[in-house]
Amino acid sequence: MLRITDQIAIEDWEITEVFSRASGPGGQNVNKVSTAVDLRFEAERSPNLPDPVKRRLKRLAGRRWTQDGAILISVQDTRSQARNRDIARERLAELIRKATEAPKRRIATRPTLGSKKRRLKAKKERGEVKTLRGRVSPEE
Repeated sequence: MLRITDQIAIEDWEITEVFSRASGPGGQNVNKVSTAVDLRFEAERSPNLPDPVKRRLKRLAGRRWTQDGAILISVQDTRSQARNRDIARERLAELIRKATEAPKRRIATRPTLGSKKRRLKAKKERGEVKTLRGRVSPEE
């Protein structure tokens, strides 16, 4: 079981891990030891995640969210399989923690009088610069 917050914990059946050979450093070891981890979390079917969290998680996951509602996380950062597995689980936990935070509602505010005046002054100056760029008439 992977504990995310006090209310959310992920069961082992929801996570599957596949190990494969990683590219990068490792010397001769890289050809014979499967250290890369592909973690798959069945987010859509998870009974432990509330619906609003699932919706935010889908938006946060982006390309890592599959069509059947799973999250795929690939890690091949270190030479150790156990360390890569821990990193993948921590990334998943961090992603879910971010999804649990509800975004703040934006409070609409009106522009101040000073900001309106500054904006209009800048527009006026810009307009004058553009009028000066006009065609010059030949004066003799």
